[in-house]
This record gives sequence, C-alpha cells and structure tokens, in this order.
Amino acid sequence: MSPEKLIHMANQIARFMESKPHDEGVAGFAGHVNDFWEPRMRRQFLEMVESGAEGFRPLVLEAAPLIRPAAA
Repeated sequence: MSPEKLIHMANQIARFMESKPHDEGVAGFAGHVNDFWEPRMRRQFLEMVESGAEGFRPLVLEAAPLIRPAAA
C-alpha cells in the first residue's frame, strides 16, 4: 500500500477517535488497527512510525506502541 494511503487511513480513524475521551481514543485506535488491519499493513505502519514518517496525527503516534507487531 502506498505510504500516503496508509497515513490517510490512519488519520481518518484517528479523527473519529479524537471525538472520544483521550485515553479511550488512543485505545480505540490501537484496537481498530489490531482487529482490522492485516499483518502487512500493521508491519508497514510500524516501520513508517519507527522511521519518523511525517503526516500522522498525534493520536496515531501515541497509539503506535499499542499496535501488535505482525509475525515475520
């Protein structure tokens, strides 16, 4: 998936989760990604965050440590 598309998708989820209390939104974002994103998407997402990719909303970056890494 293109990095731009993945950033867009993550930010769409984050925008929705920002309407909830902060801690609930962070957990909700991580839960959604863990439950619905396939392993390749989670792997790419975590690689992008670790490499410092720009464009992610702050809630996305805060929730990133809660994302389950995909098995290699």
